Amino acid sequence: MEYYLICALIFGVAYLVNATYISIFYHRGLTHSAIELKPGLRKFVVASGPWVMGIDAKTWCTMHRLHHRHSDKESDPHSPLNSSIPRVIVEQLKSYERIMRGLIARKKQYTSEVPDLDFNVHWLYRNKLWWLPYALHLAISVGLSFALGGWLVGLAFYSGMVTHPIQGWLVNSFGHSMGYQTFDNGDNSRNNNIVSWLVMGEGYQNNHHKHPRSPKFSYRWFEVDYGYRICQAMQALGMITIEKDYLIRVVERRELEERAA
Repeated sequence: MEYYLICALIFGVAYLVNATYISIFYHRGLTHSAIELKPGLRKFVVASGPWVMGIDAKTWCTMHRLHHRHSDKESDPHSPLNSSIPRVIVEQLKSYERIMRGLIARKKQYTSEVPDLDFNVHWLYRNKLWWLPYALHLAISVGLSFALGGWLVGLAFYSGMVTHPIQGWLVNSFGHSMGYQTFDNGDNSRNNNIVSWLVMGEGYQNNHHKHPRSPKFSYRWFEVDYGYRICQAMQALGMITIEKDYLIRVVERRELEERAA
């Protein structure tokens, strides 16, 4: 039993690290400036992100801004309305690769989306070494398996560290197909509680598309955005500054009350 608890703990920590990089650093920080990363942390995140998750910061931010600009329209990089829920995981990968190639080639249609991000696509990708972080995680997984006496602990670490494609698929597919709509945003963004519980509040896509620069994705009393709680803890530790904690305006609060009645 103790061994399985250790495996669960390792998976949980690896999953939390992965989700924190995406939801806190890449998404709320670099993409939307809802939080400000301290200069040292910002440099560390940009440099270490690909090693931790296998995901380039500049490419991810560009893709997400394009998603907001073209939400659920034909040019959306990963809307289920353009394909299907199962196929979103393929479409988000294809879009990510296309956008990365465009950024490396300095195509204006992509670079114009991120003029504020003063760093390049990570050298791993510019040198076609995208596989290196996965090989590193595999080596660590094998080492953990030998050190702690079983293959399951290694699998727990590896699966926790490479979960972003699944996290992204859950948000991009179910967050734009299943759930309730609090706000009329002109797209198919939805609030999905189950996805939000699994992915740091990211499932509240309808709320997020209403106020992209809000660091807090939950608005109603039963909505839980534990990613925002992590932001508050990081601010208390001096790691970040929460730029704006958007309050629901009077009209929006009235709309919430009417929908809840």
